[in-house]
Formats: sequence, structure tokens, C-alpha cells
Amino acid sequence: MKNVLIAGATGMIGGIVLQHCLASDAIGRVYSLSRRASGLTHPKLEEIIHKDFSDFSGLESVFQNIDIAQFCIGVYTGAVSDEVFKTITVDYTMSFADALKAHSPQATFCFLSGNGADPTEKSRVSFARYKGMAENHLSALDFDSLYIFRPAYIYPVEKRQEPNLMYRISRGLYPLIKLFGKNASIKSTELGEAMFKAGMEGASKQVLENRDILEVL
Repeated sequence: MKNVLIAGATGMIGGIVLQHCLASDAIGRVYSLSRRASGLTHPKLEEIIHKDFSDFSGLESVFQNIDIAQFCIGVYTGAVSDEVFKTITVDYTMSFADALKAHSPQATFCFLSGNGADPTEKSRVSFARYKGMAENHLSALDFDSLYIFRPAYIYPVEKRQEPNLMYRISRGLYPLIKLFGKNASIKSTELGEAMFKAGMEGASKQVLENRDILEVL
């Protein structure tokens, strides 16, 4: 049975990935790295509370013998300063990936990026530039299996407090957004399931745009 390491399991998508992992008979152990407790208990689940995701020294054992890593940490644009946004988007990803490569180089890595990520790192949009930096670092590490997910608008199936006005408007307009086709939106449950399935079974390409993610299902 497989061992899975999830970063960000207390978030919307990471939580869905976690539920799929706990329900799967093919997975024997799930390690959840998080900055806060989820409140979940399960025989398969080991939750590790860790405050500084830019430094995983002392957690080497957590990264050993991992078959699948799911990185679902993110922050909404405008929720924090640009400096903190870059730290969370780029530095956290790099530190996690470096630790995984050092201790479980054979692991399959699934990374939650975003629509418009710019691998040239020249975009004036911070989100696109920083996601591109993170993606480039992952590619340079040359994992045996790396899957980068670039969803468009993610519709939260489970109601939540929307993080800002743009997301409140988008939720209300979702029936219209869906009309623009498979490149425009995806449900949170679909994205979480696709990341889980790609980790378990692989996908047809390394970088999956919104349409490609839906095809994994």
C-alpha cells in the first residue's frame, strides 16, 4: 500500500484530496503537514503541525518512504503582502519539494498551481510570475512523475466564507461561467478528485490546464 504526504490538507482542495486518500484501500498511511490542526482522526492519518514551511529541518523522517506527495498550499491574491505572497507561493513550494527529493526521490509529485502561471517569470501579475517560479523549480528537480495542475475558476461545492468580493461575484455568476466551457471553471470536488487520481494512476501530460484536469476524471 502507498504512503501519501499532503501539504495543505486543511484547505479546500487539500481537504478533498485527504478524504479520497483516507477512503482508498490502496493507501496505507497519510501524513498531513499543516500549520493548524484539522480536528480529524483516522487510523491511517498522522497529522504533523509545523509552523515554518520554509524550513523542514528536523522533519526528515516525515519525508521518507513517500510514494505520492500532494502540495495544495496557496493564498489568495490580496490577502497578504506581496512579500508574504511570494514566500507562501514560491519558498514554501521549493522547501517542501527539496525535502521530498532528498528523502523520497521516487515519489509522484502533484502540485496545485493556477491558470496563467508564467514559466518565463516575467509577468507583471504576481500570481502568474510566482507560480511560474515554483513550477520551474519543480521541473528542475526532475521527479520521476510530476503533475502540475492549473485550474481556472474553482467553484466551491461546499459553501464557505468567500475570501473577497471577486470570489463572491464569481460564485453568483457560476452558472454563466460554466457556459464558457471546460477551460473556464472546475468544481472543487472535481479538482480534488483529479489530483488524487493523478497521484495514484498518473496523467497524460505533466502540465494540466483546466480542460486537461477534467479529462483525468
